[in-house]
Amino acid sequence: DVLDIDYSKWALRAPQVRRQIVSRGQGGIRANIGQRDLATVEIEIPSKSEQKAIAAALDDASALISSIERLIAKKRYVKQGLMQELLTGRTRLPSFAGDWTTLRVAAVSHLKARIGWQGLTTEEYRASGSHRLVGGTDFTDGRVNWNTTPYVDKWRYDQDPNIQLRLGDVLITKDGTIGKVALVDRLPGPTTLNSGVFVLRPKQGAYDPTFLFCMLRSRAFDEFVAGLSAVSTINHLYQKDLVTLEFQVPPRIEEQAAIAKVILDVDAELTALDRRLLSARNIKQGMMQQLLSGRTRRVSEVGA
Repeated sequence: DVLDIDYSKWALRAPQVRRQIVSRGQGGIRANIGQRDLATVEIEIPSKSEQKAIAAALDDASALISSIERLIAKKRYVKQGLMQELLTGRTRLPSFAGDWTTLRVAAVSHLKARIGWQGLTTEEYRASGSHRLVGGTDFTDGRVNWNTTPYVDKWRYDQDPNIQLRLGDVLITKDGTIGKVALVDRLPGPTTLNSGVFVLRPKQGAYDPTFLFCMLRSRAFDEFVAGLSAVSTINHLYQKDLVTLEFQVPPRIEEQAAIAKVILDVDAELTALDRRLLSARNIKQGMMQQLLSGRTRRVSEVGA
């Protein structure tokens, strides 16, 4: 009669209650708690009407999170379909026609990486500075996470102009998890590469780099990388491997750019939804901390 069942499911997740349960747990690899120990756990509760109000508020927060998660899943499905249709030529955008042609990526690209004799080591990484260093671990969802990039001394940046990044560059990891891709769509300052990344940019406007970025995130490139892994146990991507990389592409750069824009627009929507989801989860966590501890009260229910 004193505990609302909907409130109880939230109260048992409250940090102050979880700590009591965990501290009473027994066992080795997988702890467990018995009925007698569980009976000693204490939950502070407001009036039953306030419990109902708190549970309803937290249920609403959970429902919002679930709706955003469903929308993200739907958008990802839509993006997958768009890529399968637009990047294979099965569906053409209005006003474009003509047979697709073969793009031999290495032949028409500036394709460079930091060469071994330059000997850059992690001891040279700096926590601050003016010249950034990008590696594959800084790739997040197809972009460079500038919050994680270290810095290097200016002479290291000046050492090799071939790997000084420009807007529009496409990056591919060649060590560790090979074949991860990022598009340089923002450049906060002078930036160079560590030894684990290739940079690609078109020679003489041979292709649209954003379209190549999309192709490198498609099933076609996944299959290319899988084929390399099937014939070698070394987890490394060599420049000679990329010499064999080719795609079927629209004959006009304008169509390439238009296709890339459609796909990148969906990417932007997904990024916005991911931020919204993170915000909703943080709000819910804050609500739980405040409402289940009594620090914040449901005003209309106090004293009810």
